[in-house]
Amino acid sequence: MQETPQNPSGASHQEQGKGKNIGMAVIAYILFFIPLLTDAKNDPFVKYHVKQGLVLFITSLIAMAISWLPMVYMFSWVLHVGLFVLFIIGVMNAIGGKENPLPLIGHLADKIHI
Repeated sequence: MQETPQNPSGASHQEQGKGKNIGMAVIAYILFFIPLLTDAKNDPFVKYHVKQGLVLFITSLIAMAISWLPMVYMFSWVLHVGLFVLFIIGVMNAIGGKENPLPLIGHLADKIHI
């Protein structure tokens, strides 16, 4: 009989995301409001990622507004690449079943009450 490989925390890879609505958590980074329209709105894991997605969305709107300023326009690509990296980090956290805040902006999600 073969044993399931274990990670350092003692849980198998299949158990890490078990019981979590990973699909809706990922969708929360693409369109943050979609999970709020489903039964997933009651899942604390999904709510966490909805808040992170909302903060990322608001930050991207601010970055777009800032990028129209004449002196910032030349460097606005740095803002957008940074936001894309934060998007990837958020999606990877959701896929991994983690509730890690996004760097630099994730702490702002704690102030949102949904």
